[in-house]
Amino acid sequence: MLLPCHITAVARQNHGACDALDSQLTTINYQLSEMGRYTGPKTRVSRRYGVPIFGSSKALERKNYPPGMHGPRGSRRKQSDYAIALGEKQKLRYQYGLLERQFRRIFESALRKRGVTGETLLQLLETRLDNVVYRLGLANTRSAARQLVSHGHVLVNGRGVNIASYNVKAGDEITIKDKPKSRQLVLRNLDLTQIVPVPDWLTVDRDALSGKVAHIPSREEMQPIVNEQLIVELYSR
Repeated sequence: MLLPCHITAVARQNHGACDALDSQLTTINYQLSEMGRYTGPKTRVSRRYGVPIFGSSKALERKNYPPGMHGPRGSRRKQSDYAIALGEKQKLRYQYGLLERQFRRIFESALRKRGVTGETLLQLLETRLDNVVYRLGLANTRSAARQLVSHGHVLVNGRGVNIASYNVKAGDEITIKDKPKSRQLVLRNLDLTQIVPVPDWLTVDRDALSGKVAHIPSREEMQPIVNEQLIVELYSR
């Protein structure tokens, strides 16, 4: 039987190695508890599911097959119904930058509301404050929008909101804090998103660095990249 390394003679001789391992484990645990979003290779994920989850990608256009050593010859295998449903859930989770526990919490909230659960789930995701900031063109990616919100650059109806998961309502007005740093960040983003269309359920005033939620979007307006009904069935198993 192996004894704990810090009380054995062998461990005393390798005290430095134990300290290094402890340090690595501490770092990993910190990242898992604090990260709260996916920070890995995005193109690889998009290639795995065959759709531009994180936005258009030239790499995906050049290599429109799954990642791996087999290349184009490694054709997509026939998947089970469970695997297909799991893939749909993963695509939606990656798209909005959520961990599994966050996604499940949103699904459970959608389940408690009246209406079609799948469409309600999409609406809860689409009306997150970080996503609305992204859709308005005030940030060029959802991760950049999340950073704007969490760093206190965004106001909702004149009040500061630094919670990315905050759900906006119809009639809410989103503005940028009237500070040089905040305006400089958003103006730089607007240059990158000036040709990106704004959804019909939102209105934007680029000169005033503001936008408004005209109404809660319908499924057709959200144009989801997944079959949300499969996700509902997956969590109902």
